[in-house]
Amino acid sequence: MACCGSCVCCPCCCRDGESRTPEELTILGETREPEDEILPRKDYESLDYDRCINEPHIEVLEGIDNKKAKKYEAIKWILVFAIGVSTGMVGLFVDFFVRLFNQLKFNVVGKSVEECSEKGCLALSLLELLAFNMTFVFIASLLVLIEPVAGGSGIPEIKSYLNGVKIPGIVRLRTFLCKAIGVLFAVSGGLFVGKEGPMIHSGAIVGAGLPQFQSITFRKIHFNFPYFRSDRDKRDFVSAGAAAGVAAAFGAPIGGTLFSLEEGSSFWNQALTWKVLFCSMSATFTLNFFRSGINFNKWGSFQLPGLLNFGEFKCSNGDKNCHLWTAVDLAFFVAMGFVGGLLGALFNCLNKRLSKYRMRNVHPKAKFMRVLESLLVSMVTTVVIFVASMTLGECRDLSSPTSNNTTSTQVTVSGNEMVNSTIKQFFCPNKTYNDMATLFFNPQEVAINQLFHQDGTFSPVTLTIFFTLYFLLACWTYGVSVPSGLFVPSLLCGAAFGRLVANVLKINIGMDIYSGTFALIGAAAFLGGVVRMTISLTVILIESTNEITYGLPIMVTLMVAKWTGDFFNKGIYDIHIKLRGVPLLEWETEVEMDKLTASDIMEPNLTYVYPHTRIQSLVSILRTTVHHAFPVVTENRDNEKEFMKGNILISNNIRFKVVPLTFSRMRASVLTRLRNVCDEQLGGQPAGDNQDILEQMLERRHTPYPSLYPVESPSEDWTMEERFRPLTFHGLVLRSQLVTLLIRGVCYAENQSSASQPRLSYAEMTEDYPRFPDIHDLDLTLLSPRMIVDVTPYMNPSPYTVSPNTHVSQVFNLFRTMGLRHLPVVNAVGEIVGIITRHNLTHEFLVAKLRQHYITM
Repeated sequence: MACCGSCVCCPCCCRDGESRTPEELTILGETREPEDEILPRKDYESLDYDRCINEPHIEVLEGIDNKKAKKYEAIKWILVFAIGVSTGMVGLFVDFFVRLFNQLKFNVVGKSVEECSEKGCLALSLLELLAFNMTFVFIASLLVLIEPVAGGSGIPEIKSYLNGVKIPGIVRLRTFLCKAIGVLFAVSGGLFVGKEGPMIHSGAIVGAGLPQFQSITFRKIHFNFPYFRSDRDKRDFVSAGAAAGVAAAFGAPIGGTLFSLEEGSSFWNQALTWKVLFCSMSATFTLNFFRSGINFNKWGSFQLPGLLNFGEFKCSNGDKNCHLWTAVDLAFFVAMGFVGGLLGALFNCLNKRLSKYRMRNVHPKAKFMRVLESLLVSMVTTVVIFVASMTLGECRDLSSPTSNNTTSTQVTVSGNEMVNSTIKQFFCPNKTYNDMATLFFNPQEVAINQLFHQDGTFSPVTLTIFFTLYFLLACWTYGVSVPSGLFVPSLLCGAAFGRLVANVLKINIGMDIYSGTFALIGAAAFLGGVVRMTISLTVILIESTNEITYGLPIMVTLMVAKWTGDFFNKGIYDIHIKLRGVPLLEWETEVEMDKLTASDIMEPNLTYVYPHTRIQSLVSILRTTVHHAFPVVTENRDNEKEFMKGNILISNNIRFKVVPLTFSRMRASVLTRLRNVCDEQLGGQPAGDNQDILEQMLERRHTPYPSLYPVESPSEDWTMEERFRPLTFHGLVLRSQLVTLLIRGVCYAENQSSASQPRLSYAEMTEDYPRFPDIHDLDLTLLSPRMIVDVTPYMNPSPYTVSPNTHVSQVFNLFRTMGLRHLPVVNAVGEIVGIITRHNLTHEFLVAKLRQHYITM
């Protein structure tokens, strides 16, 4: 069929796929898609944060008095405290074994290097280091093979969860075990990864699972705890757990609270803020108490607030000319923020390309290939750090006396003297140290403190080589199949950059500056350029330094780094969310999107149920659709004729004229279906009778009509009036509710009244949360298909609805703020004309609809 003039006058007849966006091709059912374009996947479900105020729920509310309400609130506070304490203990567990494994590895390899330096057997030392690292990484990778969602930092997944997207397995107990155990082996294995990001994921899992008192991993263990059986309550606990993870990782309870607010939840209130802060405080002080006692044997001293803290920034005693920073330094901080944004954008760009390569060439192959990739990264990283330390390091003089123990890996931040005890003397004479080995042959947290507080200097050449190697290897490592955080590698990489700037200004130019401040600002600049966080990251860094005077330079640096990086691409977590095809909703829509209304983006092809429906119809609907909610409607049969006036059919808020069609005024949803008809069914024939086109369109509308009366079942002989009867909207019933009713035999016979139907309590309706039975597991032999189910007591009679003429920005704000899963579109006379879900509000979908809008205009 030839194109009808142009795409503007008749877009339905055009076959020029190149003129359509990838999202349009997906909407139209076509499979062509550029390799570089990853669209939101349709198989991600939304969480339902809206309360279903049905009759069982109302019965529960009526039975709650002030005493029970206070008891309910007290239980929630106890659980929040338990989540914080548990998260702190998880951090203690991870930190203890990481320190143990690192101490074992570095002691053995350090002694071997010292001995082999004289005997000439350094190859043996390298093999020992390879054996340690590759064994640890192999274990970590196997754990991710058991539970794939345990890989990575987990922050993109938790951010998606708090945004309202349900990612399978993300908060399961098995994921938690693989994450917590895997990250300690990944960090101990010498990979350029951190344990702080996985701590956030682990805390979120604790928050999700602890209040449920049950787990799918241990099905037989079940406690009768009927509270908090909804996505809404679970979301609040996950927010608290994620904040507790940040607090335990950095010793930053306020920063953890702000992280959960800024990067996570789309819904927030004052009560939740207080609970999240209390949870973060509980995690911080639990970890602080035990670490201080174990490491220093000073129980109750609270000297180590988090897994990573930056120590005390202070000038040497008696140095009156020393200052941490001055107003003049702010100009350099702004420049460093700009460079940090550029470096972060480059890091994200390279990592995105590597991730796409993995998706196309590694993930489709056997799962064991992912383990081999992890081992390859481990081997290359180990060889690089060993060779670089032995051949590229410089022997530097210490500016102050140091301890004789040059192989200690004790992590201490109480003073510069203790920091200097972690230097490495490989291949260097007495009273000197190998600056490259000092950075590479120490745990990452120790290396960061070396750059912040080391009395001696690091040569510019060493810092440049270290930064380049760390940048490239960290970029390659993030995304392999091991639990891996990005905070510490980014901080270490940025600290090397900042120390390099400080050395140039202090030594080459002769400026009187404090090197540790520039190392801290460099760390903030690079980390901000990678993750693009502002408020929470500022507070986290201030709390980690325990120096409020750093507030202004850190904030300015992070803002400049974010603005610079955003000019080129998004943050690393947003990039990985998009690579997974997660339909994440941004904070707001673009101004241009208000040219669209709810009727432009809604799905008009409805599958619905009647208030009283036969079991056979319900089973048919549930087994032939994947929808998770169904409108409950009745038909206005007595007033059908009023909706047929002359040659105009008014139904579903869309007018179809029997005169020649004018596409310029047709709604985008109708245009899409007519285009499908032109492209696929007319098969190159002229348009012909437009009434035939409309009838073909209606036949494509697969909408089962589950009628109470058998004689009115769907029929091919139905007229357009019968197919498009006005549907009065009464409420919304969930798939899980319908399946629960069928499994529990909630129904009545034709010769009985609906009052004889058994009633389920709220506890019975939510007993199987969060994993409700599947309709395909239903034994149909136990059901009578002629029995009738009254769904009205269990539906939500008052869900949030919008008018067809509501602007997209209003729809978006309502949907995102209230955490909805389904948003019915109801016209002025109470008829449902469509439904809006998360996928109808993604940026890609709205852009495609806006383009269609311009074409139809």
